Amino acid sequence: MSQSVVENISELSAMKKYPPTLFYKGNLELLKRPKVSMVGTRRPSIYTKQFTYSMASALAKRGVCIVSGAAMGVDTISHIGAGESNTIAVVANGLDIRYPAINQKLIESIEKKGLLLSQFDDGFRATGWSFVVRNELVVALGDILIVTQADLDSGSIRSVEYALKMGREIWVLPHRLDESLGTNRLLLEGKAKAIHDIELFASRFGQPVQSSIPKDDFFYFCQTSPTFDEAVAKFSDRVYEAELEGLITIRNGIVRVE
Repeated sequence: MSQSVVENISELSAMKKYPPTLFYKGNLELLKRPKVSMVGTRRPSIYTKQFTYSMASALAKRGVCIVSGAAMGVDTISHIGAGESNTIAVVANGLDIRYPAINQKLIESIEKKGLLLSQFDDGFRATGWSFVVRNELVVALGDILIVTQADLDSGSIRSVEYALKMGREIWVLPHRLDESLGTNRLLLEGKAKAIHDIELFASRFGQPVQSSIPKDDFFYFCQTSPTFDEAVAKFSDRVYEAELEGLITIRNGIVRVE
């Protein structure tokens, strides 16, 4: 059976209406991490497949949790690139139904290692409107939205509309003029920014972690580059201890993971 999420999720206050009920399977601790939403076409090009995977992987290595919709195409690649233990899948059906069937094994793995979320009771089967509801939740959970490839008037572009209303930054991969017309239009209209370097973009979330710092609440908090005062207020002496051990640095009042 699915379990109801009873705690408040601050990011969801940006939604038009806060979900009355959320069901989950998996690790709720992932909700405390920095999160990035990744969406896109169900029929990605080879170029999109490569760089969607690279993007999700680079972000996950920095402690970022990838949020997507478990659909075929870009969603699937995003989840796999991040690794099941670093991803949140939001679905448009009850959690007792693993849909789409082609992703059954992936969804089962996310249930065990990551986090699966749904606004729908067990037994509910996906419909056109439930995908729209799913998309809003995917966007709301992320600190930013990345669209790696999208056609005009696609579901991914409708997700962009949610991001604009929520004040989320929107990032896209650069494409040729005759490809990904949806994301190219976003760039033309100044609604999105282009990602030209995966590692440089991912580094805004912190440096790759090579140290022995435990990946706990303190680690994920520091990955958000908080101010020194914020870190001390939340973790007290541990901030000083981590600095002495060389696990973090404090420059210009900002805490960063080494």
